[in-house]
Amino acid sequence: MSSRCALTATGLATLPGNSDPVEEVDALPEGTLEQQEEQAMVQKVQGVISRAKDAPVELVTILVPDPGPGEAVVKVQACGVCHTDLHYKVGGIGDDYPYLLGHEAAGIVEAVGDGVTDVAPGDFVILNWRAVCGSCRACLRGRPWYCFDTHNAKQKMTLEDGTELSPALGIGAFIEKTLVAAGQCTKVDPATPATVAGLLGCGVMAGLGAAINTGGVTRGDSVAVIGCGGVGDAAIAGSRLAGAAKIIAVDTDQRKLDWAREFGATHTILASEGDVVEHIQAATGGFGADVVIDAVGRPETWKQAFYGRDLAGTVVLVGVPNPTMTLDIPLIDVFGRGGSLKSSWYGDCLPSRDFPVLTDLYLQGRLPLDKFVSEEIALTDIESAFDKMHRGDVLRSVVLL
Repeated sequence: MSSRCALTATGLATLPGNSDPVEEVDALPEGTLEQQEEQAMVQKVQGVISRAKDAPVELVTILVPDPGPGEAVVKVQACGVCHTDLHYKVGGIGDDYPYLLGHEAAGIVEAVGDGVTDVAPGDFVILNWRAVCGSCRACLRGRPWYCFDTHNAKQKMTLEDGTELSPALGIGAFIEKTLVAAGQCTKVDPATPATVAGLLGCGVMAGLGAAINTGGVTRGDSVAVIGCGGVGDAAIAGSRLAGAAKIIAVDTDQRKLDWAREFGATHTILASEGDVVEHIQAATGGFGADVVIDAVGRPETWKQAFYGRDLAGTVVLVGVPNPTMTLDIPLIDVFGRGGSLKSSWYGDCLPSRDFPVLTDLYLQGRLPLDKFVSEEIALTDIESAFDKMHRGDVLRSVVLL
């Protein structure tokens, strides 16, 4: 049983330190003690699901069990609307419907299960979708950001009829309260507004990490970022934070190039006007950029990144290609240009290391997370937010709960 409630001879009693009122019952219902505990430890909350491929999202009642060993229930305060959620909705990731959408979130830990020591009820946390195991070959070699055995909550949230839900990226945060593995909760300074803190849970961290962690951008470097949505703009912000001398933004949408300037781009290239590689070379003395980040994830943009970098430069792929895409490039070009060709998984971040540092930088005024928030919306507005995102009208819509 969790630390939130206790089953007594007369019903549920609030434990010390918990201010939430819990309904008392006059007598125990029939059945085993285990059945009674299970019944007592389920909460009904509202959340948004995708029931079938391409079907409109639905706001429904969801049953959230109390946390078991190694788990936590988090009261979600804010959750960003990410392209990954749209990919789940349209069937681009799998077919394990119904999906509980949302994953880019922050909130307050309400209850924890047995064995949880890193977080406690009342902690303000950012949710992450890579809870490291600590024991796989990557973790044992001191590279936990590559963890090959990340984990989620073992229990399932369900609909009222018992249908099990598949939480997006193992989180599911378009919901009033969610059940996660405790390792998916990273405690940060509660002075950070939830509206911006949650963005570090996915897209913004992916972009920042692509520049700083994967790309190794450092002071004096020249950087080009192809694709200036939320992830690309975060890569621009990360490059600026790292001290890059030139930051070149590339996109087909002039609006997005204007936004990129706000995050630190020193040069902009409208991809529809001329050869992108030639433009990048022209902005870097004819050589190409030290680091080129592909935040789109298409064969044509990756080739632009490959040929738009300097000799021995670095290409970072952070945009996610679909499974049908292939790449055709002369192997001699790979050898002859040298350097590094990298993929960035979640910005190669370690949440316990990176989230507190980045929220501190935000509170110091050095990381403009507020600029990513285009609008604040309700749970009932998510379908509309998907439409705006698809049209490129927003960087991030953020759901407030």
